[in-house]
Amino acid sequence: MKYIGIDISKSSFVSAFRKGEGYTTTTYTNDPDGIAVFLAQLDQSLHHCILEATGNYGALLVEMLLESEIAVSVINPKQIKHFARVMQHTTKTDKIDAKLIALYGSKMEPKPYTIPSESIQALKQQKTLLSQLKKQLTMSYNLLESFSVLPKTDDISLTMLKSTIAYQEDQIAVLEQKMLSITEEAYQDLYKRISSIKGIGDRTAIELIVSIGGGSHFQSAKQFSKYVGLAPVYEHSGSSIRKKGHINRHGNPGLRSLLYMASWSAIRFNKACKAFYERLKERGKPSKLALIAVANKLIRQVFAIMRDNTFYVDGHLSKLKVNH
Repeated sequence: MKYIGIDISKSSFVSAFRKGEGYTTTTYTNDPDGIAVFLAQLDQSLHHCILEATGNYGALLVEMLLESEIAVSVINPKQIKHFARVMQHTTKTDKIDAKLIALYGSKMEPKPYTIPSESIQALKQQKTLLSQLKKQLTMSYNLLESFSVLPKTDDISLTMLKSTIAYQEDQIAVLEQKMLSITEEAYQDLYKRISSIKGIGDRTAIELIVSIGGGSHFQSAKQFSKYVGLAPVYEHSGSSIRKKGHINRHGNPGLRSLLYMASWSAIRFNKACKAFYERLKERGKPSKLALIAVANKLIRQVFAIMRDNTFYVDGHLSKLKVNH
């Protein structure tokens, strides 16, 4: 397999093909015509394209590669960044980055990317929009608060701002309901199983389903926890290095935040999480650290119900399998 590194930007992308002991690079326009020229040089049985996850700029290229049945992997930019440090790369240009990505492919042999279902793609876009709407609403609330302390307020400004806030609140409510409807319709069984875990509400369940693409792709609970960014990290070496454990913080920060908030509910209503939290507190663990550990336990409970295709029963896993 020959790995092709691709460094992509809004209007163009650079590809790096292996040639002898080095690489040759070519620049293409990031549009259907430029991508078609690039595809004409590829062989389904020979080439595997590697590119970083760079938002929407690579979406068209990935889609056209998959339609042409060319293997493609979409890599977290942090992985390429760490790889560059290992390889002691100090210069950064589009061509050098493309070569580095190709080298990463040949060394690491990443798994091919599978395009998400239409419902997952819709949920991802709606999730992004929802996040922006909530940020705008927070800004509007803050602006209204700043106006309220003025000795004299302008009625027109207040009226327009309050109207904007009402509209934003309405849009958020509509969008949240739409996301829930899509999830319940497209992933009814998975949604019900995840929601059966005490402490996990609608928002967290939807975020989990979007993050895993509607299905489990993990071999272990630890792998799932690493993906979310809740896996503990320890640094022990010899007798001199004994750093306290911390979470790896990779993965989805939004999901990690939701799971942390869910842990507050879980220590009240989820028997296993409550007992786990109380044991940690008895051992002198700080509340925040104990709650992070509970969030990690929630991830393990989610993995267990997905692995065993069961519903969660408070205190233990049900033996009842889901009928499809």
